[in-house]
Amino acid sequence: MDVLRIIGTGALLVAGLGSVFSQGAAGSQEASVAARKAIKSAPQMAILDTDIGDDIDDAFALALLLRSPEVKLLGITTTFGDTELRARLTDRFLASVHRSGIPVAAGQVMPHSNVFTQAAYAKQIPAHAHPEAVKFLLDQIKAYPGQITLIAIGPLVNVREAIARDPDTFRKLKRVVMMGGSVYRGYGDHRPPEPEWNIVCDPAGAKALLASGVPIHMMPLDSTQIHLEEAQRERIFAFGSPLTDQITLLYHQWIGNTDNHAKTPTLFDPVAAAYAIHPEICPMTPLRLEVDEKGFTRPVDGAPNANVCLKSDEKGFLELLLGRVASAER
Repeated sequence: MDVLRIIGTGALLVAGLGSVFSQGAAGSQEASVAARKAIKSAPQMAILDTDIGDDIDDAFALALLLRSPEVKLLGITTTFGDTELRARLTDRFLASVHRSGIPVAAGQVMPHSNVFTQAAYAKQIPAHAHPEAVKFLLDQIKAYPGQITLIAIGPLVNVREAIARDPDTFRKLKRVVMMGGSVYRGYGDHRPPEPEWNIVCDPAGAKALLASGVPIHMMPLDSTQIHLEEAQRERIFAFGSPLTDQITLLYHQWIGNTDNHAKTPTLFDPVAAAYAIHPEICPMTPLRLEVDEKGFTRPVDGAPNANVCLKSDEKGFLELLLGRVASAER
């Protein structure tokens, strides 16, 4: 009888412990789900590498990123040509929208034959030295290994130099999201592939990136020739926020300082920014690309070295852009 009583008591104890463990497991699962949701909802760390100041699409890309809570901009690096003046433009833009806390670093100054259409806007900020772009990029990767998305929307000068200087650190990027290349479509409708600006200005940078081992998500001419028509432009220009006021100023400088082009901008670069926020806008196709000395990006046989968007959701992209840029502050 005593033995049975002891056995019964042990069984109750085991049952009780089982209940506790079961509750603990359920609680642990709930905590795990909550943790995964928190990780998923946390903004992704990003650095924008841009040749802002020539065409107008870089300004739209920056505006979209600034209004997207999915992204935490660790900094902005300027690339190609007069990178210090590009950095001054970025300084003024950020100050005007109350985001001066985002660091701006300048790449190597180099000869630049393209027209810096928005130079007058940039020159309103006194000249001053900026941190070096490549050092800034590598330092941030070291601080956050495996966590940073590099959004590259200019010639890949800084990328090439970063790979040459410290390839092991560069490989610790989470990914590169870029606008560049021409796979099956050139500029305009029904044109064959041709050298695209961001690639042709530094083919060596594109070659180095494709060989770097970092995951690459490329938005070429095939998917980025999206036009901002007059009604859509006016919705932005008439909105009257600090952000849209800066875009309006830069747009009119772009129009006023460039001869013989349409008033309708083509939003190449913001498609890359949109992909970083909502990847469903630009479905990817794995391809192996080679870059030649003339800046062609040709698909070839072999293991893929890039994910390439060959067709984007243009309607979804424009809804995202207008909904973010020309809407009340969040």
